[in-house]
Amino acid sequence: MTYKRDKKSDILTSKKAVFLDRDGVLNVDTGYPHRVKDLVLIKGVEEALSFLRDKGYLLIVVTNQSGVARGMFSVEDVENFHAELQRQLVPKSAQIDAFYMCPYHPEATIKCFKEDHFDRKPNPGMIERAISDFGIDRQQSFLIGDKETDVQAAAAAGIRGYLFDGTDLYSFVQHIFEPYVGSGT
Repeated sequence: MTYKRDKKSDILTSKKAVFLDRDGVLNVDTGYPHRVKDLVLIKGVEEALSFLRDKGYLLIVVTNQSGVARGMFSVEDVENFHAELQRQLVPKSAQIDAFYMCPYHPEATIKCFKEDHFDRKPNPGMIERAISDFGIDRQQSFLIGDKETDVQAAAAAGIRGYLFDGTDLYSFVQHIFEPYVGSGT
């Protein structure tokens, strides 16, 4: 998707987004989950994503996948995992708008992925690319992650970040919106 900026109409065309870490936020983090058969959704995921979509948010996954760099699985495995995640979410009106994945790690065993890449959280690269790709308004957007590096990436990108405890994503999202209940936000 190409988004052409028109400074005069930025206010009218800017979009709001929720950036979501994957492992530990959308699916149970079993330690480098990559096999489709091992995909288990976190409690409340479908309801949370459907709620956010109803509020007009784009849903964008930003995930470090150092298992690729470590030779544990392939980029294709990650893409298959994302396709299955999407397949499970679409019937619940909870589909993801975009997946951004960073396969790099500074201690990689696969040489082409051995780099402290700008996309690797806590760096903001994936968030910055999505903001550019979709014309996202930083002030209306936020990130939900389960690690401090997720929140650091959000801060580096100039958006709010929330640290999820891994229990129930719908309840967590409801708490984020509590001050705004009934305001149409």
